[in-house]
Amino acid sequence: MKRTPFLIACTLALASLGAFAQLSSPLGNGAIPAGTGAGYHSPNSPFAPLPERDDVLPWSVLTAVKTKVDKNRILPVFPVNIQALNQKSQRIQGFMMPLDPGEKQKHFLLSSVPLTCPFCIPGGPESMVEVKTKTPVKYSMDAVVVEGQFAILQDDPYGLYYRVTDAVAVK
Repeated sequence: MKRTPFLIACTLALASLGAFAQLSSPLGNGAIPAGTGAGYHSPNSPFAPLPERDDVLPWSVLTAVKTKVDKNRILPVFPVNIQALNQKSQRIQGFMMPLDPGEKQKHFLLSSVPLTCPFCIPGGPESMVEVKTKTPVKYSMDAVVVEGQFAILQDDPYGLYYRVTDAVAVK
């Protein structure tokens, strides 16, 4: 098994466990404990949250996806406004989660919140986008913007909900 798919699978398996925990919450009323949820940016984070930009697809749109349980799987249910984005060029802003070692990355996850711990997942699959670029992008702890062909994923084997291909870095 290649290391990159393995890392994606591990990351998203842990993220989906969080989604499953929300479905079977011991609180019983569907309430999510404070401090968790899609794209939650801790006020204690040493990194600033994403700056507001009008030229990028907002994470609030992407995180509005719902889920359904189908046998032993959790599948995304995309609202019409997200479905309308499928197979269209989109700009997305986020924080890089490298999948391979090295200063330059061609395949990485983009997250709505910064990584504050190398062992912690910043959110579920609704707050991450898999990115495959045309040319390598230099890794940065700061927010980056990429533009490329956006795809919604109905039943990705790694649990991903979104992917951008043929991406290029944008200022």
